[in-house]
Amino acid sequence: MADRDDEIIEETTDVNAVDVDDKENDNDKAADVIVDDMDTSSEGSNTKSDNREKKYEDVCYICHRTESKAGPMVKLPNNICVCTDCMQKTFNKLNDGSISFMMDMSSFDNIKNMYMNKQSVKKREKPDKNSKKDKEEDKEEEKLTLKTLPAPHLIKAALDEHVVGQDKAKKVLSVAVYNHYKRVLSSETDDDGVMIEKSNILMLGPTGCGKTYMVKTLANMLKVPLAITDATALTEAGYIGDDVESVLSKLLAAADNDVEKAEHGIVFIDEIDKIAKKKNTNSRDVSGESVQQGLLKLIEGGDVEVPVGASSKNAMVPLCTVNTSNILFICGGAFPGLDKVIADRVNLKSSMGFGASLNMKAEDDDDILSKVTTQDLREFGMIPEFLGRLPVTCTLSPLDEDMLVRVLTEPKSAIVSQYKKLLRLDEVDLRFDDDALHLIAKKALEKKMGARALRAVLEEYMLDIMYEIPKDDMIGRVTITKDYIEGKGGPHIEMRGNLLEDNSIQ
Repeated sequence: MADRDDEIIEETTDVNAVDVDDKENDNDKAADVIVDDMDTSSEGSNTKSDNREKKYEDVCYICHRTESKAGPMVKLPNNICVCTDCMQKTFNKLNDGSISFMMDMSSFDNIKNMYMNKQSVKKREKPDKNSKKDKEEDKEEEKLTLKTLPAPHLIKAALDEHVVGQDKAKKVLSVAVYNHYKRVLSSETDDDGVMIEKSNILMLGPTGCGKTYMVKTLANMLKVPLAITDATALTEAGYIGDDVESVLSKLLAAADNDVEKAEHGIVFIDEIDKIAKKKNTNSRDVSGESVQQGLLKLIEGGDVEVPVGASSKNAMVPLCTVNTSNILFICGGAFPGLDKVIADRVNLKSSMGFGASLNMKAEDDDDILSKVTTQDLREFGMIPEFLGRLPVTCTLSPLDEDMLVRVLTEPKSAIVSQYKKLLRLDEVDLRFDDDALHLIAKKALEKKMGARALRAVLEEYMLDIMYEIPKDDMIGRVTITKDYIEGKGGPHIEMRGNLLEDNSIQ
């Protein structure tokens, strides 16, 4: 019996030894699988991981971004995935010594070496095609210099192609922009000790007169980044809304987060009249005078901490330092009610009594905004510190009927040309009678919305035409007449056969 017991003990020990060896082999295989998963690239170098079916995307353990957004993941033990961006940031902090904790760093060193080897293999596999493309794109993008800077008359000529009328405003804007970029470009080359101050621009004009469109045309022509923001969303720091630094965040985004490029851009702050100082209020004016105070440093020029990709500063948003000394700020607004302030000031100068000259009421003057002064703007609610940083004042006149007709036809992307192109795709020729154009302009003028009303009026009359024309392939020409605009008849329609006969006779 003793011998039998000894045999049983030996068999059990052998089985236990086999189990221990199997467990060690399994652990080695699991470690090899982890290393293989970390070495596999997004292109699927490991066939085992490729053949495996994935029901869900891998998610980064740190930033919680999916694989489709963050790119290929580095897989760690315990089913932990980390994107390459977070892994690189972690390595940087480890190298800098900003993270200090008690643990064995050998595993992190191994992971770091594997990650760096993986990145080097990727660079070897991919040729420098992207770098060549980037060099070609850099060559194509011509930098603005004193030689390539267009003269004021060329800037005005470019504005004339897109904006109708407003000759005085375009002249003022062209000279101001030309002098600003001369100052910026000359400061990079000349060191004669003469400092030229920055001249920001204040644009006043009714809605729909072309303020925003003129600024967009300028930025496209000069090939500089442009940020268009609305002052109504700005509030004092610490309150609900956007901080004033969000203006520069949009400019930084327009420049592809290139600080040097953004520091030579243009910022257009629309609806600037909405941050005027509130009258007869006892509460704190967080969206009026406080916003003007916050914009002072931005407009004048200086180093500003700008949140990247956010509208307010907080601990979770990275900050970037931007120098606003070479950024051109253009503020625009309709300033409703300013005409009454100007009229009251002008009417006070009229005399009374026998033999006094009878002056026409200032309220009847359509171009009354051209007589604006700093005193009128201060009475409207703008603080003097803010106005002092906008030395160039540019006023735009309201559009009359003749100017609206020109807006319909003359610019490169005129509204009539857009409709003609839409019907040309259906092989239909669209035409407008002169009387019809004047009647459309008259109806748009009644809406008191400027050039924006033209689109609304045309959409109303072109709806049935755009709906019925594709039904009949035989229609070759449609002419919009005055009777159709007045509702007395329909548009003049010509078939393709008649057009062919007319062309053959001619």
